[in-house]
Amino acid sequence: MNVLGIIASGAAALFITVVLAKGVRRATLRAGAAHAPGARPSRAGVVRRLGGTTVVLGVGAAAAAGTGLGAAGGSGRAVTGLLAGAAIMAALGLVHDVRPLGVPLRAVVQTAAATLAVCLAGLTPVAGVLAVTGIVAVTQAFALLDTSDGALAVVGTVTAAGLLVCAALDGRTGLALPPAVLLAGLVGFLLHNWHPARIRPGMGGSLFTGFVLASSGVLILAEAPPERAAWAALPVLATVALADTALVLVSRRRAARPLFQDCGDHTTHRLRRLRVTVPGAAVLLGLWAGAGALTGTLVYAEVLHPAFVLVPVAGSAAAVVALLRIPAYVAPPVTATRRRPPTGTVPAGAAPAGTSPRPAPKPVPAVSESPAPAPSTADPTRTTPGRPTVPPPPTGRPAVGVTADRG
Repeated sequence: MNVLGIIASGAAALFITVVLAKGVRRATLRAGAAHAPGARPSRAGVVRRLGGTTVVLGVGAAAAAGTGLGAAGGSGRAVTGLLAGAAIMAALGLVHDVRPLGVPLRAVVQTAAATLAVCLAGLTPVAGVLAVTGIVAVTQAFALLDTSDGALAVVGTVTAAGLLVCAALDGRTGLALPPAVLLAGLVGFLLHNWHPARIRPGMGGSLFTGFVLASSGVLILAEAPPERAAWAALPVLATVALADTALVLVSRRRAARPLFQDCGDHTTHRLRRLRVTVPGAAVLLGLWAGAGALTGTLVYAEVLHPAFVLVPVAGSAAAVVALLRIPAYVAPPVTATRRRPPTGTVPAGAAPAGTSPRPAPKPVPAVSESPAPAPSTADPTRTTPGRPTVPPPPTGRPAVGVTADRG
């Protein structure tokens, strides 16, 4: 096996991914600062579109170079088909990040990419149909893991390591090359995707990662010797991704929610409701994936009986049942509202609609019971509230009720 070629390809994937990830981070920060001067930049949209391209370019360039230099050995055609299908998936994810696509269109493109990889691998029609179905299902399951910082990168790294060990046990260079370069690329990406994440894989990086892992597993299964029990060992490596998908589908079905609409009900979301931190959730998913990968590789290496694969499967099923008990769909809090009176009625003490409220009446002082003098019928100094006193015009005669001085 061309070990040096695989090591060189992995080192190249790690270096390219780290350099590109750092460049994307700096470009994103500058674009965000220019977009909103004087405020904290919002980088979510740009990061989602460009974060996954670092893994795609780093892993794709290193794998293509390794295949061209002969590191793939006799499996060069199968690896070329795998890389071509992965490129299609990455382009699909990048377009979906910029402008969301419908589920039927994405399913058609994913099926076409898986068919291309299977046809170049030279599988029989029956095995090809099963392989296409498995590749599409596992790819979509891994794409759904991008729900928290570091979750997809950690699970993908552990799964790629398990596939690399399985391929190395058979001494097949071509089958070990894709998981090796993906392992190195995800490690470099994880340096910037750990919480708090500087970049995120987005749909482009998620679909690319899931497709490389699923296609590599199918190729290893197709060329594995019969005594390896690869049919039981390799599917266990995708336990975490498949369990998360099952959790989401069952939960949304029970709650009568849309199956293809994100509702914040994945494994990481439920762990966060249990007060698990974001790095803690990534570590738990990594340990979960590590248990499946360890069991699968030991079964593939014929160290354990194939029946042992039921242990991680049963554990994953129990975990799904336990996670279903954690509430994921919380209704908005109900605020107290004041009951309105019936239409046409006015509460006591309230002013009618369209008028200002009347002030409270002032207390009237007590008045003596003695009769008040009768007012004069003609008051020469009659006043109007708010107007100055105006005396009557002179008439030459004394006013009524007034005694004139007589000489």
